[in-house]
Amino acid sequence: MNSKTERFQLQGPAGAIEVLRDAPEGPPRGFAVIAHPHPLFGGTMDNKVVQTLARAFVQSGWTALRFNFRGVGASAGQHDQGRGETDDFLALVADQAPEGALALAGFSFGSFVASRALQSLWPDRSIEKVVLVGTAASRFDVATLPPESHDRTLVIHGEQDDTVPLQSVLDWARPQSLPVTVIPGGEHFFHGQLPLLKNLVVRHLRS
Repeated sequence: MNSKTERFQLQGPAGAIEVLRDAPEGPPRGFAVIAHPHPLFGGTMDNKVVQTLARAFVQSGWTALRFNFRGVGASAGQHDQGRGETDDFLALVADQAPEGALALAGFSFGSFVASRALQSLWPDRSIEKVVLVGTAASRFDVATLPPESHDRTLVIHGEQDDTVPLQSVLDWARPQSLPVTVIPGGEHFFHGQLPLLKNLVVRHLRS
């Protein structure tokens, strides 16, 4: 992605986890862990939306960590419906960002996993920023976010998303009084609108 991208592996609950780390210019503000879309439908850490999220974090001074879920690329193990994937997410946090400023992000299935990781980490760890894009609320039981996290959270969805209908995300967000930012005309992968997506995330990270 840039000259400072590092590829490495760490040991997770199911074996090796393949990771990409992108560093900002200067001292990092903290670490951002970003989860990718559904691995059984071609999702990897190289997904364009995931790359866009990583660029937004790096531009805003964060070290961005993307990783392949179990069974994808060089990551060991098999798909585990979000349970093992959450364990992998938490293992990456424990290994790479055990202390200091932390942000969580995810796209589609990755938003489901990030929501579960947030729920697990929140009681013991301050999470500075949360970014959920194309949240797969119609397909998975996305966790309810801690009320105190709402002002640190950005939820973005495409108006014309035909993979995860906008209505399902609103139905998830409504009981929580959690705002959802809707990109007019946007679909699930935000074709032609990735610069807008990046700008919205950067604005949130710098607020």
